[in-house]
Formats: sequence, C-alpha cells, structure tokens
Amino acid sequence: MTEADLAAARARMIAKRFGGANASTGGKGSVRRKKKVATRGAAAQSDAKLGTTLKKLGATTIPGIEEVNFFKEDGKVIHFVNPKVQASIAANTYIISGPSETKPLQELLPSIVSQLGMDNLSQLQAMAGQAAPGAAGAAAAASGADDDDDEEVPDLVEGNFEEVSEK
Repeated sequence: MTEADLAAARARMIAKRFGGANASTGGKGSVRRKKKVATRGAAAQSDAKLGTTLKKLGATTIPGIEEVNFFKEDGKVIHFVNPKVQASIAANTYIISGPSETKPLQELLPSIVSQLGMDNLSQLQAMAGQAAPGAAGAAAAASGADDDDDEEVPDLVEGNFEEVSEK
C-alpha cells in the first residue's frame, strides 16, 4: 500500500465513522439525524412574543366585527376587512390584526359616511368644493328650470290655525 492509498482509506473510514456530510446532533449515544431541523423564523418568534404580551394584558377577542377603518390626516383610509379585534379595556388598548389596504377616502365614501368625524367631514366638504364647481353650476341651472313648475309654499300664519282656516 502506498501513501496515497493509506490517505484515501483514512478519509473513507473517517467519512463512514463520523458521518462525513451527514449532520448529527448531540454526542455519544444520541440518535443520529439525517438533516438538521430548521429553527423558527424571526416573524414566528415575534408573533409568539406578541401573543404572550397580549395574554399578560388580558386582551380578549371581540367577535363579529366586519370592518375597521383608520382615517389618516392626508385623506387616506387604512381599511381592514374581517379583522381579528382584541381589546384590553383596563389598559385602554385595542389590537386590530389582519390584511389591510390603504385607500383614498373617495373610494369608500358611500358606505363610511356614518363613521366620519368632524375632521373628516371638513376634508369631505373641501373635496366636494374642489370637485363640484362645474357640477354646482349645472345643478343650479337645472333647479332654476324646475322652479316654474313647483307650487309655492304658503307663508306660515301666526296664531290659531283653526281661526285662519275658517275664514
């Protein structure tokens, strides 16, 4: 046997005995595994930490909420459809999670008018003022044509209505 044959035999023996490319976890007497188990990702760990924090706060799930809208100062709306809503009343904390979309206010308008606050109503009036100069003139012209057909509303009479009706 030559030196090269001895080196090749040693390499085969080491590969066979110690696994070579096979990964083993643990020491003597432990079960050898064919591959290493992948650890959880950073997102899964942060979700677990968030869950334990919510449990400490005593947050409870609120069922039956179909949509949630956050109104931003720039006129955009963060819109959640069927979100998971949790609340901790003692900590004054509300947690809303789920898929969201950022949309302009005009896109959601017919359905969210009842949710608008004073700030949003002023934004809405400003948008209507910008969008309606041409439309307002057309509406005024149309209403001017309709004034001839309408009956005039009689003036209110002060006093007793029965006496006036008897006259």
